[in-house]
Amino acid sequence: MKKTLKNICSLSLAVSMLAGLTACTSNENDLKTTTTTPTEAPAETTTTSQAESSRQVAEWSDTAIIYEVNVRQYSNEGTFAAFEGELERLKEMGVNTLWFMPIYSISEENRKGTLGSYYAIQDYKSVNSEFGTMEDFTALVDKAHDMGFKVILDWVANHTGWDHTWITEHPEYYMKDEEGNIISPIGQDWDDVAQLDFNNTEMKAAMIDAMKYWITEADIDGFRCDYAQGVPVEFWNEAREELNKLKDIYMLAEEGSQSNSYLISAFDSNYAFQTYDSLLGIAKGSEDAKDLEYKISAKLPEGSFVMNFIENHDKNSYDGSLEERFGANAIPALTTLIFTLKGAPLIYSGQEEGITQTLAFFDKDPIRFENYTYAPLITKLCEIKLSDPVFNNRTGAPVEYIKCSNKNILMFKRANEETQITVIINMSDEKQTLEFDEGTISGDILINGYGAEYIPEDVTSTDITSGHVLEPWEYYVIKSN
Repeated sequence: MKKTLKNICSLSLAVSMLAGLTACTSNENDLKTTTTTPTEAPAETTTTSQAESSRQVAEWSDTAIIYEVNVRQYSNEGTFAAFEGELERLKEMGVNTLWFMPIYSISEENRKGTLGSYYAIQDYKSVNSEFGTMEDFTALVDKAHDMGFKVILDWVANHTGWDHTWITEHPEYYMKDEEGNIISPIGQDWDDVAQLDFNNTEMKAAMIDAMKYWITEADIDGFRCDYAQGVPVEFWNEAREELNKLKDIYMLAEEGSQSNSYLISAFDSNYAFQTYDSLLGIAKGSEDAKDLEYKISAKLPEGSFVMNFIENHDKNSYDGSLEERFGANAIPALTTLIFTLKGAPLIYSGQEEGITQTLAFFDKDPIRFENYTYAPLITKLCEIKLSDPVFNNRTGAPVEYIKCSNKNILMFKRANEETQITVIINMSDEKQTLEFDEGTISGDILINGYGAEYIPEDVTSTDITSGHVLEPWEYYVIKSN
């Protein structure tokens, strides 16, 4: 039976750990988990400078544009060496941060499919031979660093696979039933993983040691942490403190409860699940732009920021392709939105292609790169994102909504002392008329388009007033000095 993260949030953290609901590991229901309800009332988004924040941060994260790498499906070879050949293309597109889905050896016991789940880990300190060797991976990281990329690894702390060495060498590291048998996460059919016990001090020390290994041996720059809320925040706080002794890192939480406690010191970012859910509701006609304004105005702990997305491995594999979820005409407008909101944007493997595949999770299913349909759009948006500090993830300007009486139009501005950026998006599949009281919006058009295809416009400046008609899913990003 499917359980939502909203339900999980109503449980205590201890029960949540027992339930072991892992948003990215072992079955369809697991991967389809989402959240819809914030844990506290939204307030006006505020900006936080580095000087005001006590957290130890990686400065580069302020301009991170994240690209999720699915090594297995990225090419026919599905190897580190094959992916290395894509670095130049991704750099030219504007990506600067690579998040690798789990690269560790995958358990064979209770394996799902022919290749198993990336998230059923056999050994935290080994590389999946399917992808290559440790030497291949470190060579890839070195080349990525030389080209200006940062590299973060997917970390799975909630559980291990059933033939992890800890199962036999340290059974005390795991949760057990009344008869003393190690258990899988309770209440689900995730029988390819075993639930770790975060009451065990030695296990927590071993987990942190394994995380340190990838910093010292491969010089990685941070972690995306799978189902972070399934693990006590106290562990993450301790881990962050220890890891920061090695280097300043970036920590991203897949944290569906949207609890601010994870963003106080352990993590720099979490997923903008509420924004995603609202965008999906808009595309399906159950919400409008005014609902979205509420969802993206939640106040975060000082110095933290969200990761905005419309695609990732969970959504693609189990909820359908981007086109199936949102409709082709909406994709450019929504991609523009995740690049211009406060926070870091995420691009998933194949998103620049506009793939209609829903990639298999436990078997080989290579991405069919052919036309790179959305690469020009993403390239332009990366250029815009990196063009002005107003767009910075952490220290960028706040989102200020422009009052518009048309509920289907989203209007906001982000401004500092030198620049004002105005974003206008028709969040519907019908023509809409602008109705607002701020006079004329004038400036240089950074990007404008509508429909499924992005075609750069010849018009470079504009004056937009109330009464202006927007095409279905039309979007503007306008810069005024």
